[in-house]
Amino acid sequence: MIESPSGFWGPVVWIITAVVALLIAYFIRRRGEKAHKKGVQGEPFLMGNPSLSEGETHVRAHNIYWGFFEGLRKYYDPTVTAHTGIINDYIIWLTVITALVMIILFVAGGV
Repeated sequence: MIESPSGFWGPVVWIITAVVALLIAYFIRRRGEKAHKKGVQGEPFLMGNPSLSEGETHVRAHNIYWGFFEGLRKYYDPTVTAHTGIINDYIIWLTVITALVMIILFVAGGV
């Protein structure tokens, strides 16, 4: 049987550590406030401001990746035309690229 350098089985130490951490968290939680008032205390705190409806806080945007696409337009436009959405095209590309990688590895002597 192989023993660890400390002479102790590692998972036992982790289990004991987890139990001790859970006990500490439990005792800290027990010291918390017992009373809870329904209503105001149940609402999210927004720095003292009244909470708004979802429609008033929603940021409308045509596309959240607009800046990303705009910045990479020179790369993105040719790749969009290359992607047809037909699975056969993707399988052909995968096969061709895999064959090229295997040829490069074979020529380089890696295989």
